[in-house]
Amino acid sequence: MIDINLHTHTYRCRHARGDAADYCAEAVARGLRTLGFSDHTPLPDGRWSSVRMAMGDLPGYCRAVEAAARAAAADGLRVLKGLECEFVPEFTAFYREELLGAMGLDYLIGGAHWYPHRGEWRGIYGTAMTPEQLRAYADYQITAMQSGLFAFIAHPDLFGVAWESWDRAAAECSKALLTAAAALGMPLEINGYGLRKPPKETPSGSRPMYPWRPFWELAAECGVAVVLSSDAHTPADVAAGLDDAAAMARRLGLRVVSDPLARLQAAT
Repeated sequence: MIDINLHTHTYRCRHARGDAADYCAEAVARGLRTLGFSDHTPLPDGRWSSVRMAMGDLPGYCRAVEAAARAAAADGLRVLKGLECEFVPEFTAFYREELLGAMGLDYLIGGAHWYPHRGEWRGIYGTAMTPEQLRAYADYQITAMQSGLFAFIAHPDLFGVAWESWDRAAAECSKALLTAAAALGMPLEINGYGLRKPPKETPSGSRPMYPWRPFWELAAECGVAVVLSSDAHTPADVAAGLDDAAAMARRLGLRVVSDPLARLQAAT
């Protein structure tokens, strides 16, 4: 059984339910030993505000996680305080000095729901990607990994939402991303939330939007280490998908990192 999940949201992101204490109670009931909160970070310019907390919510989020951590310690649950972030280069100081520094976050996750292309930020959801956009997505993920800000990269195969077939373009995008992750020692996340979403219908049949198996087969060839997460948006899902993600990792021979924060602590 997997007893750690570092990808958990609260109601503040506007598309999840429950607060930190609710998730901690469920985590104890499910036998988790470590629970990390990683709600979507607010950004100083307020962008993407419909699916993330406002800046004014951030202190309350931190207080809620800290209070839940104190209460959960009696049950043997380790609780960590983090955020999931798009890498916006002009906010590097905000991530490093405010979030990891002044606010005392334990970690940040890199999560690309948007990516820059031709001077604009494009969302993954909603429209199909072109090959040029797919290359831009891969380049952006590599830049995020190179920033040194993130403990791991969430759902790196999220482009499967907007790309139908495992073709040459998908393979080339993935190979570039995976080669960089292996070189940087950056763990990538097999995300259980994708297994709970409706499947993507393609000319070749139904498949999960993510995790996309060919991506992870190539990850195994590249020697990439992986993190297993539920990406919980309700307390009931705090451990959902972890065993299925672990089974995929075992079948493909992927090395699972039991505590990705140890890499960051060793670096400092």
